[in-house]
Amino acid sequence: MNRSGASGTVTATLRGNLLSIRISTHGLAPGLPHPQHIHIGGNHSCPSPDAAGTGAGGQVRSGDAKKSIGAIAVSLTTTGDTGPGSSYALDRFPVGDAGYRRTITVSPKVAAELRGGEGVIEQHGVDANHTGRYDGAARSDVQPELPEEVSNSAACGRLVTSPTAVPVGGAAAGGGGTA
Repeated sequence: MNRSGASGTVTATLRGNLLSIRISTHGLAPGLPHPQHIHIGGNHSCPSPDAAGTGAGGQVRSGDAKKSIGAIAVSLTTTGDTGPGSSYALDRFPVGDAGYRRTITVSPKVAAELRGGEGVIEQHGVDANHTGRYDGAARSDVQPELPEEVSNSAACGRLVTSPTAVPVGGAAAGGGGTA
């Protein structure tokens, strides 16, 4: 999104209220923290990658994306609190393409919504002017004390439920012979 060049994959496993999540992203702004969240609500989809928004230079801002993705339900921080109140705790989010792996406890309501296919993952942080830092005169529409670049959408994807349970452990693959 927002010509960030970012793409990636997410693997999430929900057992009861325990959510194990792994994110691998490539192309995020190097050296900068990237807030990332699970959103629930809206129409459970991401804005089009070429969508225009109300931000500087037509960037899609958090408020623009919220219509599609809904509100922040979980902040995917590296340590500590994972609630919406940690949405922009910049010192606790992965930097650049560092990746993410964590198991967290979500509320029963969030767990039910994720099982219902309502989750969207959004990663933020677009160094639009390529200065190597989040700057610029435009302010974030969700955290006005921060530059807009911090909260603009860099990557987004819908969490989809697996149609079958994923087995734990190995799986028999046959005897290795030919027919």
